[in-house]
Amino acid sequence: MTDKKYEEMYDVAIIGTGPAGLSAALNMKIRNKSMILIGNKNSSRKVNIASEVNNYLGFHKIKGKDLADNFIKHIDEMGIEIEDVRVTMAFPMGSYYSLQTSENQILNAKSIIVATGVSFGKAYENEESFLGRGVSYCATCDAPLYKGKTVAIIAATKKEEAEANFMAEVAGTVYYIPLYKGEVEVSSKIQVIKDIPKAILGGMKVETLELENQSLSVDGVFILRDSIAPAQLIPGLKVVENYIEVNRKMETNLAGCFACGDIVGRPYQYIKAAGEGNVAALSAVAYLDELEK
Repeated sequence: MTDKKYEEMYDVAIIGTGPAGLSAALNMKIRNKSMILIGNKNSSRKVNIASEVNNYLGFHKIKGKDLADNFIKHIDEMGIEIEDVRVTMAFPMGSYYSLQTSENQILNAKSIIVATGVSFGKAYENEESFLGRGVSYCATCDAPLYKGKTVAIIAATKKEEAEANFMAEVAGTVYYIPLYKGEVEVSSKIQVIKDIPKAILGGMKVETLELENQSLSVDGVFILRDSIAPAQLIPGLKVVENYIEVNRKMETNLAGCFACGDIVGRPYQYIKAAGEGNVAALSAVAYLDELEK
């Protein structure tokens, strides 16, 4: 990203590039609202790996990869860019939202549309209770706090290796626990441990990461997932059974915050997600128009 993107106040920030997020982006573009679209440049992994899709109107017996390619082609033709970073937390600031990214930068927007899907996984035991007391979702953001200390990094995907390498330049000891298959390519300073995380233990702060076959004494645990559970992503957001609660307008309990797609509940259907993205965008437009009055 360029510095200019961090200086701008966007009309909307859209988190997620599956059918819901891309549909929302298209409609915001048509309504001439400034936006930043954050997510995977290749759209949703869930769509890409689908062997065949038969219930998306107008695309009979289409492969998931072809459907995803059509999504991205449409986005490209509309001149919409995707920013390939992770949002680690979004803070309601009254009249706008401030989004912290995995690059330790801040983005600001008057409204926000959450379309992250449900790939964030189940929280580890005590993860939520130690948030801010040794548990973090962004290594590059909080690395200075662990200078010379011992940390563990739990990585969901290979792209997190870059954050681990950065941390290795700051921390005293870095344990890297990859949850993905394939070769791990990280700094020789990092100790790679192939095991399954179970729980985070400690007193006032994190002291131990319990794995299936061993325990690690650590000062901090960095959990790097593709997306973060909504309850941790936006403070004060109402979540019921891991789904963001919305009304038919895709409005959440927070003014200016909308949600759509799998993250608001079943059924997990691409066409349902795309429709909700449309509704969320139209609701966000109405909200923004009210702000301008």
